[in-house]
Amino acid sequence: MRFFKQLLGVVVLSVAALGAAASPQNPASGTEYTVIPLPQPVPAGKKIEVIEFFAYWCPHCNAFEPLLADWVKKQGDNIVLKRIHVPKSDLTLPQQKLFFTLDTMGVAEQYQAKVFHAMHVQREKFTKDEQMFDWVAKQGFDRKKFIDIYRSLPVQHRVKQADKAMADYGIDSWPTIVIDGRYRTSPQQAGASLQGAEPEIDYYKAALAVTDHLVAKARAEKK
Repeated sequence: MRFFKQLLGVVVLSVAALGAAASPQNPASGTEYTVIPLPQPVPAGKKIEVIEFFAYWCPHCNAFEPLLADWVKKQGDNIVLKRIHVPKSDLTLPQQKLFFTLDTMGVAEQYQAKVFHAMHVQREKFTKDEQMFDWVAKQGFDRKKFIDIYRSLPVQHRVKQADKAMADYGIDSWPTIVIDGRYRTSPQQAGASLQGAEPEIDYYKAALAVTDHLVAKARAEKK
Protein backbone atom coordinates (compact mmCIF):
# COMPACT_ATOMS: atom_id res chain seq x y z
CA MET A 1 0.00 0.00 0.00
CA ARG A 2 1.11 3.52 -0.56
CA PHE A 3 -0.04 6.91 0.57
CA PHE A 4 -1.49 9.67 -1.56
CA LYS A 5 1.53 10.55 -3.73
CA GLN A 6 3.36 13.85 -3.55
CA LEU A 7 1.10 16.27 -5.37
CA LEU A 8 3.94 18.09 -7.05
CA GLY A 9 4.93 14.81 -8.67
CA VAL A 10 1.67 14.35 -10.55
CA VAL A 11 2.33 13.49 -14.16
CA VAL A 12 0.80 15.95 -16.60
CA LEU A 13 -0.81 14.25 -19.60
CA SER A 14 -0.82 16.22 -22.85
CA VAL A 15 -3.99 16.99 -24.75
CA ALA A 16 -2.49 15.43 -27.85
CA ALA A 17 -1.93 12.15 -26.01
CA LEU A 18 -5.52 12.10 -24.85
CA GLY A 19 -7.05 13.08 -28.16
CA ALA A 20 -9.37 15.45 -26.26
CA ALA A 21 -9.10 18.07 -23.54
CA ALA A 22 -9.81 15.95 -20.49
CA SER A 23 -10.32 17.80 -17.21
CA PRO A 24 -12.11 17.35 -13.88
CA GLN A 25 -15.17 18.96 -15.49
CA ASN A 26 -14.82 16.80 -18.61
CA PRO A 27 -13.23 13.64 -17.20
CA ALA A 28 -12.00 10.76 -19.31
CA SER A 29 -11.94 7.08 -18.43
CA GLY A 30 -8.39 5.98 -17.79
CA THR A 31 -7.29 9.51 -16.93
CA GLU A 32 -9.45 11.27 -14.32
CA TYR A 33 -11.25 8.08 -13.34
CA THR A 34 -11.07 4.32 -13.74
CA VAL A 35 -13.79 1.88 -14.75
CA ILE A 36 -13.65 -1.02 -12.28
CA PRO A 37 -13.15 -4.24 -14.30
CA LEU A 38 -15.52 -6.29 -12.16
CA PRO A 39 -18.40 -4.05 -11.01
CA GLN A 40 -19.41 -4.62 -7.41
CA PRO A 41 -23.03 -5.03 -6.25
CA VAL A 42 -24.75 -1.91 -4.91
CA PRO A 43 -28.04 -1.39 -3.07
CA ALA A 44 -31.10 -1.35 -5.29
CA GLY A 45 -32.94 1.92 -5.77
CA LYS A 46 -32.47 5.31 -7.35
CA LYS A 47 -29.80 6.54 -4.95
CA ILE A 48 -26.17 6.24 -6.05
CA GLU A 49 -23.76 4.58 -3.65
CA VAL A 50 -20.58 6.56 -3.01
CA ILE A 51 -17.80 4.91 -0.99
CA GLU A 52 -14.84 6.74 0.49
CA PHE A 53 -11.79 4.65 1.36
CA PHE A 54 -9.92 6.62 4.02
CA ALA A 55 -7.88 6.42 7.20
CA TYR A 56 -7.99 8.56 10.32
CA TRP A 57 -4.18 8.74 10.45
CA CYS A 58 -3.92 9.93 6.83
CA PRO A 59 -3.22 13.72 6.63
CA HIS A 60 -4.68 13.90 3.11
CA CYS A 61 -7.91 12.26 4.28
CA ASN A 62 -8.02 14.80 7.09
CA ALA A 63 -7.61 17.70 4.63
CA PHE A 64 -10.17 16.22 2.25
CA GLU A 65 -12.83 15.62 4.92
CA PRO A 66 -14.33 19.16 5.17
CA LEU A 67 -14.80 19.40 1.40
CA LEU A 68 -16.28 15.91 1.19
CA ALA A 69 -18.64 16.63 4.09
CA ASP A 70 -19.92 19.79 2.38
CA TRP A 71 -20.32 17.91 -0.91
CA VAL A 72 -22.35 15.17 0.76
CA LYS A 73 -24.69 17.71 2.35
CA LYS A 74 -25.40 19.25 -1.06
CA GLN A 75 -26.30 15.85 -2.51
CA GLY A 76 -29.31 15.41 -0.25
CA ASP A 77 -31.12 12.18 -1.10
CA ASN A 78 -29.26 11.66 -4.38
CA ILE A 79 -26.54 9.48 -2.89
CA VAL A 80 -25.82 7.04 -0.10
CA LEU A 81 -22.40 7.62 1.47
CA LYS A 82 -20.45 4.68 2.81
CA ARG A 83 -16.97 4.83 4.31
CA ILE A 84 -14.38 2.11 4.68
CA HIS A 85 -11.39 2.67 6.93
CA VAL A 86 -8.37 1.05 5.30
CA PRO A 87 -5.94 -1.18 7.21
CA LYS A 88 -2.22 -0.55 7.57
CA SER A 89 -0.60 -2.07 10.65
CA ASP A 90 -1.20 -3.17 14.22
CA LEU A 91 -0.58 0.43 15.32
CA THR A 92 -3.48 1.73 13.22
CA LEU A 93 -5.83 -1.18 13.92
CA PRO A 94 -7.36 0.61 16.96
CA GLN A 95 -8.29 3.55 14.70
CA GLN A 96 -9.86 1.22 12.17
CA LYS A 97 -11.86 -0.51 14.91
CA LEU A 98 -12.82 2.91 16.31
CA PHE A 99 -14.45 3.85 13.00
CA PHE A 100 -16.30 0.56 12.60
CA THR A 101 -17.50 0.77 16.20
CA LEU A 102 -18.83 4.30 15.70
CA ASP A 103 -20.42 3.22 12.43
CA THR A 104 -22.05 0.21 14.07
CA MET A 105 -23.46 2.56 16.71
CA GLY A 106 -24.82 4.83 13.98
CA VAL A 107 -22.75 7.87 14.97
CA ALA A 108 -19.75 7.69 12.62
CA GLU A 109 -20.71 10.78 10.61
CA GLN A 110 -21.39 12.74 13.78
CA TYR A 111 -17.89 11.98 15.07
CA GLN A 112 -15.91 11.91 11.82
CA ALA A 113 -14.58 15.47 12.07
CA LYS A 114 -14.08 15.12 15.83
CA VAL A 115 -11.79 12.10 15.44
CA PHE A 116 -9.76 13.83 12.75
CA HIS A 117 -9.45 16.89 14.98
CA ALA A 118 -8.36 14.77 17.94
CA MET A 119 -5.63 13.08 15.91
CA HIS A 120 -4.34 15.89 13.70
CA VAL A 121 -4.85 18.93 15.92
CA GLN A 122 -4.86 17.63 19.48
CA ARG A 123 -2.24 15.00 18.56
CA GLU A 124 -4.02 12.05 20.10
CA LYS A 125 -2.15 8.88 19.13
CA PHE A 126 -4.94 6.29 19.16
CA THR A 127 -2.43 3.50 18.68
CA LYS A 128 -3.62 1.61 21.75
CA ASP A 129 -7.10 0.54 22.77
CA GLU A 130 -6.97 2.23 26.16
CA GLN A 131 -6.07 5.59 24.59
CA MET A 132 -9.22 5.42 22.55
CA PHE A 133 -11.41 4.17 25.36
CA ASP A 134 -10.32 7.16 27.48
CA TRP A 135 -11.13 9.55 24.62
CA VAL A 136 -14.58 8.13 23.85
CA ALA A 137 -15.45 8.24 27.54
CA LYS A 138 -14.63 11.96 27.51
CA GLN A 139 -17.03 12.34 24.58
CA GLY A 140 -19.86 11.05 26.75
CA PHE A 141 -20.01 7.44 25.61
CA ASP A 142 -20.75 4.64 28.04
CA ARG A 143 -17.25 3.17 28.27
CA LYS A 144 -18.34 -0.43 28.87
CA LYS A 145 -20.94 -0.38 26.10
CA PHE A 146 -18.42 1.06 23.66
CA ILE A 147 -15.79 -1.54 24.57
CA ASP A 148 -18.30 -4.37 24.18
CA ILE A 149 -19.13 -3.25 20.64
CA TYR A 150 -15.46 -2.51 19.85
CA ARG A 151 -14.54 -6.10 20.74
CA SER A 152 -17.62 -7.68 19.18
CA LEU A 153 -17.66 -10.19 16.34
CA PRO A 154 -19.48 -7.79 13.95
CA VAL A 155 -16.70 -5.20 14.28
CA GLN A 156 -14.01 -7.88 13.86
CA HIS A 157 -15.84 -9.05 10.73
CA ARG A 158 -15.94 -5.53 9.27
CA VAL A 159 -12.20 -5.16 9.84
CA LYS A 160 -11.61 -8.34 7.84
CA GLN A 161 -14.05 -7.23 5.14
CA ALA A 162 -12.06 -4.01 4.65
CA ASP A 163 -9.19 -6.04 3.20
CA LYS A 164 -11.55 -7.78 0.79
CA ALA A 165 -13.17 -4.49 -0.25
CA MET A 166 -9.78 -2.99 -1.07
CA ALA A 167 -9.02 -5.95 -3.33
CA ASP A 168 -12.48 -5.90 -4.93
CA TYR A 169 -12.27 -2.20 -5.77
CA GLY A 170 -8.54 -2.11 -6.58
CA ILE A 171 -7.67 0.36 -3.82
CA ASP A 172 -3.97 1.13 -3.37
CA SER A 173 -4.04 4.76 -2.18
CA TRP A 174 -6.37 6.99 -0.21
CA PRO A 175 -8.53 8.95 -0.05
CA THR A 176 -10.22 7.18 -2.96
CA ILE A 177 -13.86 7.42 -4.01
CA VAL A 178 -15.89 4.64 -5.62
CA ILE A 179 -19.14 5.50 -7.40
CA ASP A 180 -21.95 2.97 -7.86
CA GLY A 181 -19.57 0.03 -7.62
CA ARG A 182 -18.31 0.78 -11.14
CA TYR A 183 -16.11 3.87 -11.13
CA ARG A 184 -13.10 4.90 -9.07
CA THR A 185 -11.34 8.25 -8.70
CA SER A 186 -9.11 10.10 -6.25
CA PRO A 187 -7.59 13.56 -5.81
CA GLN A 188 -4.37 12.32 -7.38
CA GLN A 189 -6.14 10.82 -10.41
CA ALA A 190 -8.78 13.51 -10.85
CA GLY A 191 -6.07 16.17 -10.86
CA ALA A 192 -4.08 14.49 -13.64
CA SER A 193 -4.66 17.46 -15.96
CA LEU A 194 -3.53 20.06 -13.41
CA GLN A 195 -0.08 21.55 -13.72
CA GLY A 196 1.45 20.12 -10.56
CA ALA A 197 2.04 23.37 -8.66
CA GLU A 198 -1.54 24.08 -7.63
CA PRO A 199 -2.52 24.08 -3.95
CA GLU A 200 -3.45 20.66 -2.61
CA ILE A 201 -7.05 21.77 -2.16
CA ASP A 202 -7.41 22.04 -5.95
CA TYR A 203 -6.86 18.29 -6.23
CA TYR A 204 -9.59 17.64 -3.69
CA LYS A 205 -11.96 19.91 -5.61
CA ALA A 206 -11.03 18.08 -8.80
CA ALA A 207 -11.93 14.75 -7.19
CA LEU A 208 -15.37 16.04 -6.24
CA ALA A 209 -15.93 17.51 -9.70
CA VAL A 210 -15.18 14.10 -11.22
CA THR A 211 -17.40 12.45 -8.62
CA ASP A 212 -20.25 14.78 -9.62
CA HIS A 213 -19.79 13.70 -13.23
CA LEU A 214 -19.74 10.01 -12.32
CA VAL A 215 -22.79 10.25 -10.04
CA ALA A 216 -24.73 11.84 -12.91
CA LYS A 217 -23.40 9.19 -15.31
CA ALA A 218 -24.37 6.34 -12.99
CA ARG A 219 -27.84 7.82 -12.45
CA ALA A 220 -28.41 8.14 -16.21
CA GLU A 221 -27.32 4.53 -16.68
CA LYS A 222 -29.86 3.34 -14.10
CA LYS A 223 -32.77 4.65 -16.20
